Amino acid sequence: MSTTTDTTTTKPAASPAPAPRARRPRPQVMTVTPAAVERIKGLIEGRGKPTAGIRIGVRSKGCSGLSYTLEFADAQQPMDEIVEAGDVKLMIDPKASLFLIGTEMDYAEEQMKSGFVFRNPNEKGRCGCGESFHV
Repeated sequence: MSTTTDTTTTKPAASPAPAPRARRPRPQVMTVTPAAVERIKGLIEGRGKPTAGIRIGVRSKGCSGLSYTLEFADAQQPMDEIVEAGDVKLMIDPKASLFLIGTEMDYAEEQMKSGFVFRNPNEKGRCGCGESFHV
């Protein structure tokens, strides 16, 4: 007497894969005021050669530890974070991004001085001369 056994097994129906979560739009690292945009445009126009934008960074300097840096950028680097404001492009150095999250860049002209002003919510303090900050 021969018996045959069914060796095929049925797999339970797979549940559908969950839908991927919608990603929130990533906020810009920095915001730039109209006064700062106008001043940056003037600096780029006065440079006299093609410029991709302004590179913003942070470096160790001053009595409080860190200082903002601005320089003309001839080309965009692969890891730069881009902030576009008006007709200007700011390229944020990737090493500076964490220090700059939420920062507002402004340009102020006062009776005795003028320059870019950074309002950074991450700052824990500044030196007396205003040249450097710490987080």
